[in-house]
Amino acid sequence: MAELVPTALVTGGSRGIGKAVVEALARRGLQVFLTYVSKPEEAQAVADRVIASGGMARAFRLNVGDSAAVTDFFKEEIKDKVDLAVLVNNAGITKDGLILRMKDEDFDNVIGVNLRGAFLCLREAAKIMAKQRHGRIVSISSVVGQSGNAGQANYASAKAGLLGLTKSAAKELAGRNITVNAVAPGYIETDMTAGLSEDVRKAFAAQIPLGRPGSPEDVAAAVAFLASPEAGYITGQVLAVNGGMYC
Repeated sequence: MAELVPTALVTGGSRGIGKAVVEALARRGLQVFLTYVSKPEEAQAVADRVIASGGMARAFRLNVGDSAAVTDFFKEEIKDKVDLAVLVNNAGITKDGLILRMKDEDFDNVIGVNLRGAFLCLREAAKIMAKQRHGRIVSISSVVGQSGNAGQANYASAKAGLLGLTKSAAKELAGRNITVNAVAPGYIETDMTAGLSEDVRKAFAAQIPLGRPGSPEDVAAAVAFLASPEAGYITGQVLAVNGGMYC
């Protein structure tokens, strides 16, 4: 039987932090599967850049909030086909609004993708990794999951929930040599933050002791470390990548 290729699965890997994580893991020699929901051309462009640089990558459409779709994806593309070495739960959406005006569906949709979607992928990955008796799981939380943020009760709740999921999964899976950690980015310059007004951007920057926003590559470096052999004795932890914004 042919040896399976060590593979990392990065959800929401077509842009921003996810794209940087895909590239960082590919540079470490992993085949990378990246998922997207819309704009397949962007996802394929990321995969093509990895391949052009001598790496291995494939792009897949996957709505992580759809339980049946997640189960089918792991069955058809992962199980017994690759060595699932790393899962990075990065897929996420925002539907910002003040609590008094927030619609039920806006709360439910954000929780459904950002938290429930991470749980669904973690559960399926854990089944495979437990049989392999090795694996690394890293979920992308946020500084607002630690500090809260006005106008983002749904997003902050989901990101805080990821921390509880991470710590619980770490305790359950440690006996199978699976580590589970989270990275909590602060103010990172991405497409998502690019739409903020200049006043809001300045207000964020004023809260950062290092005096600058972070880059997707800053976050990807932390993820790559937690996914590496060097981080084998680290589990159940939250690594803040925020320039000192919230300690």
